[in-house]
Amino acid sequence: MQGPITLNTPLDEALHLTPKQKLLLEKLGLLIVEDLLRYAPSRYETAVSFKPIAELAKGERASFRGQLSHIKTEKTWRKKMPITKAELADHTGSIPLIWFYQPYIGRMLKEGAEAAFTGTVSVRGNTLYCSNPVPRPLAADESFGHGPLPVYPETRGLSSRWFQFNIRKVLSRLSPKLEDSVPADILTRYHLPRLFPALLALHAPRTGGAAEAARKRFAFEEIFYIQLGRMQARAARDAHHAFSVRTDKSTLAAFTTALPFVLTGAQTRIITHVLRDLARPRPMSRLVEGDVGSGKTVIALAAACSAIQNGYQVAYMAPTEVLARQHFATIIKLLRPFRIPVGLITGGECEKFPSKTSEEESTHISKAQLLKWTESHAVNFVVGTHALIQKNVRFKRLALVIIDEQHRFGVNQRFSLTQKGNAELPHLLSMTATPIPRTLALTIYGDLDLSLLDELPPERKRTITEIIPPKERERAYKMVRERLAEGRQAYVICPRIEESRNEKNDLLTLAAKNVKDERERLSRDIFPDKHIGMLHGKMRPKEKTRVMEQFRNGNIDILVATSVIEVGVDVPNATIIIIEGADRFGLAQLHQLRGRVARSSFTPYCLVFSESSGKTISQRLRAFQNAKNGFELAEYDLALRGPGELSGTKQWGISDLGMEALKNIKMVEAARLEARRLLEEDPTLAQHSQLCKRAALTSMLHFE
Repeated sequence: MQGPITLNTPLDEALHLTPKQKLLLEKLGLLIVEDLLRYAPSRYETAVSFKPIAELAKGERASFRGQLSHIKTEKTWRKKMPITKAELADHTGSIPLIWFYQPYIGRMLKEGAEAAFTGTVSVRGNTLYCSNPVPRPLAADESFGHGPLPVYPETRGLSSRWFQFNIRKVLSRLSPKLEDSVPADILTRYHLPRLFPALLALHAPRTGGAAEAARKRFAFEEIFYIQLGRMQARAARDAHHAFSVRTDKSTLAAFTTALPFVLTGAQTRIITHVLRDLARPRPMSRLVEGDVGSGKTVIALAAACSAIQNGYQVAYMAPTEVLARQHFATIIKLLRPFRIPVGLITGGECEKFPSKTSEEESTHISKAQLLKWTESHAVNFVVGTHALIQKNVRFKRLALVIIDEQHRFGVNQRFSLTQKGNAELPHLLSMTATPIPRTLALTIYGDLDLSLLDELPPERKRTITEIIPPKERERAYKMVRERLAEGRQAYVICPRIEESRNEKNDLLTLAAKNVKDERERLSRDIFPDKHIGMLHGKMRPKEKTRVMEQFRNGNIDILVATSVIEVGVDVPNATIIIIEGADRFGLAQLHQLRGRVARSSFTPYCLVFSESSGKTISQRLRAFQNAKNGFELAEYDLALRGPGELSGTKQWGISDLGMEALKNIKMVEAARLEARRLLEEDPTLAQHSQLCKRAALTSMLHFE
């Protein structure tokens, strides 16, 4: 009998893993016993009555039990594939069992022992057999019960059966007296089981209700930990001093008067909130969440203008070079009356506005020169990509940091930029056009004040979205020709840049259109009289800039691109977009791509082609077609399949159980309430050492 283990025991010590198994588990993030025990089943197979073996029929999925015999594990001669064989007999007959690629099964089975399985019956010749049947616990196995059978997410080399066997093996060696980091009064208040009973019920439930209670406990726990971590981060930030930026009415009036459009009510409301935050001596932490085209940039510029007019500096970070250059141009255009020196820094080049020779134009400068001017405060406003967070970028009086599409930056990257000031911590204004369900926003942005920009400019028209059947492709091209004849421009989006030599035999990959081939085909066969450009992420920065300028100036009629244009690219004259292989894009990407043609008063069109006609794909595309806005789409996706694809929660490391919690607004609000209450009573969690460690670890895993 092997000795006891703890939650912190390395898995290779607890289970004597093969090198391959250890590597596969590491890829899943499963390093210690606790990691494995928190690997939750994706579903449970309901307990069923056992069927006599003699009554089994071909193609039937059934549960059966009997006595094992003739157990043998061997490898095939040619492929060296491990195969385990056994015979199972009851009082009515017998059936051969066979397992492929599961050598551990042979170690589980005992000659002459009673065993039970669930599987699909097949036939070879005139003989029935069952391949890869799932072992089921018998009623005699009192330590684990005999209820619903857990089914785990699989990866090649680690089957659900492997997880069933090894998780139960680990549980049998674990002490029931585990220290629970969640306070007992919280567990009692929400009728949640303690740690060890919850782990037992998660992996070996006696009833479906027990499994549900365990899942509820771990879902609540994960959201609770995240909330604690984010609230602690907010408290630490609030403890710092910030520059107090006061905005007089004349500055705000001058800014709004200079705009070539009238602010919406939502923009005016949020600008008021932001300017009020800036006036306080503690750092602002605000996220503006607005649909595509709702006018978030103007809010950022109102705050920036106020900070600069007070004698401070502003840093504006964008996720792509294309978007950084676009912001640079927009800032120059909208803030021209204020004669503000603006710098641009990317991985490829630096620019400054105005140039020495012209107050109307920018000029390319060396990186060293821009860094010198930034550090000396000769440049007030600096726009850039990740290049902004390099150590050699220094500011003299940085009062405001603006981060666009902030979910694309890790916490460490955002933190680095906010440390560019001196003693004072800069105010932080984050923005995103990625639709986020309310429960997700409350969880992952628990350290930020949320502002919802829920109003589009009145001249913007809703995009007409059509899912085009393959046989109607010519109709889509006709619609493009009509828009081009009106003087408009078009996008064609492909999921790939080019065909890979390594994938020429992959039919699914070959079906996906690529930018290079599609541009050539459209130029040759469909629009030979039009100027067709190409844009993708592997192009050099100067080349991308040149193509975007040509498209923006109307010298390119159709731009064939990858999703590199999904974020923020603003060419108002482009009013129609074709999206090829739409099933290969997430809903958030599709929504962002569609937003590229909703930038003017012209009627926008989005034409969607899919390489798959499956039911789930069709449901998603119909939802994309019918959703009135991104927020509606976000809630739909959350209800349909969890928020991972739409809002990028995989990057936050939120588990499947955590995602289940995000579908329950009451659970999320309860977790927030308990986290806030606990921190009010014990701000440093000094009285909850285990909880403090867990919250810090969870925060790091979710946000680094």
